[in-house]
Amino acid sequence: MKRVFAAAMILATALAACGATQVRDGGSPVEPGKTAQSDNPFFQEWTTPFGLPPFDRIQEAHFLPAIQAGIDTQRAQVRTIANNPEPPTFANTIVALDATGDLLEKVLLVFYNLQSAETTPGIQAIARDAAPLTAALNDDIYLDRTLFARVEAVFAARESLGLDPVRARLLDETRKAFVRAGARLDAAAQERLRAINQELAGLGVQFGDNLLAETNAFRLVLQSPEDLAGLTPATIAAAADAAAKANLPGKWLVTLSFPSMWPFVQQSTRRDLRQQVIEAYAQRCDRGNEYDNNAIVARIVALRVEKANLLGYKTWSDFVLEERMAKNGASVRDLLDRLWPPALAVARREAAEYEALARKDGLTGPFQPWDWHYYAEQVRAQRFGIDTSALREYFQLDDVLKGAFDLSNRLYGITFTPVKGLKLYHPEVLAWEVKDADGSHLGLFLGDYHPRPGKRVGAWASRYKSQRVIEGRDIRPIVVNVGNFTRPTGDTPALLSLEEAETLFHELGHGLHALMARVPYRSLGGVPRDFVELPSQVLENWVLEPKMLALYARHYKTGAPIPADLVEKIQAALRHNQGFATVEYLAASYLDMAWHEATTPDLPAPAEFEKAALAAIGLPPQILPRYRTTYFNHIFGGSGSYSAGYYSYIWSEVLDADAFAAFTEAGDLFHPETAQRFRAHILERGGTLDATQMYRNFRGRDPEVGPLLERRGLVTPN
Repeated sequence: MKRVFAAAMILATALAACGATQVRDGGSPVEPGKTAQSDNPFFQEWTTPFGLPPFDRIQEAHFLPAIQAGIDTQRAQVRTIANNPEPPTFANTIVALDATGDLLEKVLLVFYNLQSAETTPGIQAIARDAAPLTAALNDDIYLDRTLFARVEAVFAARESLGLDPVRARLLDETRKAFVRAGARLDAAAQERLRAINQELAGLGVQFGDNLLAETNAFRLVLQSPEDLAGLTPATIAAAADAAAKANLPGKWLVTLSFPSMWPFVQQSTRRDLRQQVIEAYAQRCDRGNEYDNNAIVARIVALRVEKANLLGYKTWSDFVLEERMAKNGASVRDLLDRLWPPALAVARREAAEYEALARKDGLTGPFQPWDWHYYAEQVRAQRFGIDTSALREYFQLDDVLKGAFDLSNRLYGITFTPVKGLKLYHPEVLAWEVKDADGSHLGLFLGDYHPRPGKRVGAWASRYKSQRVIEGRDIRPIVVNVGNFTRPTGDTPALLSLEEAETLFHELGHGLHALMARVPYRSLGGVPRDFVELPSQVLENWVLEPKMLALYARHYKTGAPIPADLVEKIQAALRHNQGFATVEYLAASYLDMAWHEATTPDLPAPAEFEKAALAAIGLPPQILPRYRTTYFNHIFGGSGSYSAGYYSYIWSEVLDADAFAAFTEAGDLFHPETAQRFRAHILERGGTLDATQMYRNFRGRDPEVGPLLERRGLVTPN
């Protein structure tokens, strides 16, 4: 039960610009609640291939009635369990709770995935209505005293029940979910908690709405050939294509989508234009307009402090981290503090080198954030002989996908077979059936890889159907990877940057985690936030290995494999600009912790608070944190699922670097026995075991930080 709501709220990151109500896939506008159940696909059994949602029949008007019906159904199911006249047992209480909510999950998985990848103003409006409804249901369940009494009775009798470890964990996690949701609070405190949860749900949606609107609003229109100085033909072609789609024929357009902005600021010799792009990116939702997020942030932080205090915790981070591998803020700070000094030292050396080059170009004022990316690329080209735009020619999207699938096959024996003719939610979405080594069906995998106005920035993995076991039947999942990778232009296919290629492997790692799950109870499907990135990040380690590059990196025109000397240059350049990359990430992690270690809601204004937090760690002025407060969607958008948890990426990177070392120690990058251990102890287990113990079972020991420091070039010289 717990995971149903957690998954729904994590997916609830609102998107897109404001506008009139729309209906997907044609038809006439219908007010929510006016659609008959007989016409609503969510009230019907899906006989589609693989149980795929019938996207061609789902309209916006179907969502809110189906969400309300799912809420009503689950509420009734839970009341039946609470009012059961039979004495509480593991089966009639704990297992029964885990089995509730099928209809609601069915609707929300579709709805929140579309809200992230293919939103419309109508979907955004529904999200604003749905968030408080699902928050209220969550409270109605976990604050039900009769129901909690039954859970407590089963928990009290646990020693006599003879439960195996998985069932014992289900009992423990279920009871813990009630306690952490406020089941022990008195009536007045519970009432206040309900109000806080309602308000937080709405604020998270509003934060995300503002961010997408502000991101989409920026357009740098390049008017003349002089504005194109320094840009490669591929970047110019992409900008021309974007302008044509924006009804700006004969011009060139730069937006804040990553495939548009980053090549521009890396290549453009027009410092004034680079400044416009970086400043627009860094000032999102912090400009005092209708999309400003400052007041929302202040209110979210205040409510989180109050909620934590109500539940008996000093800070929001104390509340959140209790359920993570880190356990407490001290552990997080210890990791960040171990990485910060060597990362900062490297970044300062990088800054001095880049600034010296800028001075030779005539820079007289301060070296600025909009200079960093440009001169980092200049140094990369001069020192390593790597032209990143030319390097893209060896990373065609289709070939990178084949490489990622080939790696999955070599490690785990699984295969990806294209499936044609499916009716999916957008024409660009691709589909593959995934089969295990024995030919059995593992799941359906969807790929959605290019930016659109209705898609939030970044990349992510999700599910349209979760793996679960029903009456002994293993229901296999439908998994989706979503990205914002460089589009094809003209006759040129989609050519990825190295970062985009790594991101594709990363998200497939999340996909494999979901596809390989063998979890008997829905509530045990999740893992701690600081563990969930391990299966994704570990796959990135193979991307630039020479043996792996030989399998998939081929020139998109000639088909020739990537030259050996270019591979050597790539390997030599792996640590280039790693001081910057580590510092910008760690700065955002420190900022997240600063917000959520607050003990009082009475904090300075967000801009002032952020400035003080970054000054405290000595962030160089030439480096922006990866996310500033007003567009830090991970921690303030939707459910804020990464709040007090953005450190999780580096925590998991310690794990993934150590895990990959197991393959190198075995002398085989595709070592089958090591891969099968990783699958058995990590990928298949879900949350059926403590995450620390899962890693120990795989590695035979706790992780070590050395491989990470070595990989990033942050080992302090003796």
